[in-house]
Formats: sequence, structure tokens, C-alpha cells
Amino acid sequence: MQFIDLAKQQSFIKDALDTRIQTVLSHGKYIMGPEVKEMEAQLAEYVGTKYCVSCSSGTDALLMPLMAWNVGPGDAVFTTPFTFIATAEVIQLLGATPVFVDIDPKTYNISPDLLDAAINTVINEGELNPKAIIPVDLFGLPADYSAIEVIAKKYDIKVLEDAAQGFGGQIDDRKAGSFGDAASTSFFPAKPLGCYGDGGAIFTDDDDLYEKMVSIRVHGKGGDKYDNIRIGLNGRMDTLQAAIVLEKFTLFPNEVKLRNEVAAKYNELLGDRVVIPEVAEGYTSVWAQYSILANDAVDRSNLQAKLKEAGIPSAVYYPKPLHQQTAFAHLELKDGDFPVSEEMSQRIFSLPMHPYLEVVDIEKICDVLKG
Repeated sequence: MQFIDLAKQQSFIKDALDTRIQTVLSHGKYIMGPEVKEMEAQLAEYVGTKYCVSCSSGTDALLMPLMAWNVGPGDAVFTTPFTFIATAEVIQLLGATPVFVDIDPKTYNISPDLLDAAINTVINEGELNPKAIIPVDLFGLPADYSAIEVIAKKYDIKVLEDAAQGFGGQIDDRKAGSFGDAASTSFFPAKPLGCYGDGGAIFTDDDDLYEKMVSIRVHGKGGDKYDNIRIGLNGRMDTLQAAIVLEKFTLFPNEVKLRNEVAAKYNELLGDRVVIPEVAEGYTSVWAQYSILANDAVDRSNLQAKLKEAGIPSAVYYPKPLHQQTAFAHLELKDGDFPVSEEMSQRIFSLPMHPYLEVVDIEKICDVLKG
């Protein structure tokens, strides 16, 4: 059994995918070729934003808007400690200070109440300038943007949606990728919409931000690549990866429905053994991961061992919150500072999740967990 079955997905589009790849090989525009523009147009229309700027990875998709906003030393950027390091890594790369805010125990996303309090604390201390918030759409569920956007407006700071796991999710009729001042996503192969390498994209309605990110993406270019008007990076997307995203995107809207059917079956069968994920009314998760809570670390270890013995893979996202990582030791945070994130890291684990997971396999997984 596969944790994520990319081969099954590929079997549905193999011929069209081969044609796409051959077209790129024939025209020879291997970086930022015509498929890149085509992909950007399709994804912007899907999300409902004016612009989509593709780039070389999900990490660069987080970094580029912060660069365009001149985030740097002396600035505070607020985010969750319960996420992959890239979310906070880009803050530190620019010399700004990550300010962690604990999560809601039901959604695993950043807590708006604690966020407001954290911004207030930073303002009162007077050492850092609150500059931006990076909420994370963890496991495919959009964060509480109705509350977060109000807080951002109150303090006049930017919101960068980290939709690396959330692309395809929704709040009412708004798609993930359309929240905040800009949104970033990743096309890493394991993501709900992935390529077969690295890739990413940023979505925005802001004309000025768009122009700056287009420049930053190619070494801060102005009129041409030898006219450098700012410091940028090599953030361009490979045309082959855009061609792959285009073909996989033909399956994507239906795959979101299939992912939700898989999650619903898990929920039906597992609710009396473990804590299942909660999705509030009006929210749609894209189920980048299906993550459940064991009673404690020992229970989790036992359940994962039972799954492994039955030939079923599982994974822990995330075994150590960011404030406990060596990379952020300079922040001098300590155990107990973010109790919800710390507790979740000891109890949470993820089960196989992809659009083509058969009911018989879901039943087997649930039987092992309940046995």
C-alpha cells in the first residue's frame, strides 16, 4: 500500500503527459517557456486572483513576497511553530525575527486570539516592528482568514498565506491561494497538486507586488536580465515541470472531491478509536494529509507499529515544533512555551491519503487501528 500513489494518478494521464513533455523537448524553451505562462493563467483563474507568479520551489514562493515587502532586520513576522521549517526559514534568511504563535487544538492552524496577543506583546516591547503574518493551511485546511485578515488590518501588517498544503481547499466560495495580500503554494510531488520535481507559485491581486516578484524571480531584473534594479534570486520555473502541472491539473478538481470522499470514509470508521480531524462548516479541506491523534506518544508508537506490521505506511507531521529545533535556538524559546503544538507533536500521525485510495484499503487500515 502506498502513502501517496503518484503512479496510479500518472496512469490516467500518461499519453497526454508524454505529449506535453515531447512538446517541451521539441520547442527547447526549457526555462520559463510557454507552458509556464499557460500554467500561471490557468491557476490564477482557478484561485480567483489577478496574478500567478510561478517560481522554482514552495520555499521561494514564501521568500519572494517577503523580499518584495522589504522584510528584514528589526522586523517581526508571525507564524506557527507547527509546520515545516520552510515557513519560518524564509523569515530568518532575510534577517527578520520569527515570532511563533501557538495553534488551535482542533484545526492545528494558528490561533487568531493568540496571534492578536502576540502582536500586542511585540508592539509593547518596542524592539521589533510587526511586518507580516504567515498563516499555514495545515494538512489542507485553510486557516481562519476571516479573523486573521481583521487582525492584520487592525495593525496594518501584511498577510502571506502559506497554501503549500492548502491549494484546492476553500472557505465558502473563496479558494485557498486567494487570502491575504499574497499566497504561496508548492508543487513538490507529494502536494495535492504537484509536479515531478520542485516548483511553486505566488498568487496576488496587487499590481506593485506582482511587478516586484517578476523582477525578483530573475535576479532582480529591470528591462532585461543584465539590468538589475534590485537584489533577487534565481527563482524561475522549469518548463517541463509547468507542463506536468498543466496535465495533472486536468484531474485536480475531481481529485479534491475524491480526497474528501476518502476522508469521509476514514471519519466514519475511526471516530471511536482516535481523534479525527475537524472541518468547520463552510470550510473545505484538500486533505494534503489525513492526520489523527492518538491518546499519547506511547499509544501513537503502538498504533504505528501495528500499521507497519500490516504493511501500511504512516508518518508523523511534525515530530518536533520549530521552537524546539536547533536552527531557532537563538530565539531562546523553551519547552512549554507553545503547549498545544508540543502536545500535538507527541500525539499526531498521518495515514495514507490520496484520491485513488480504495475503500477496501481504508477499511483494512481502520481495522488494524481498531483491532
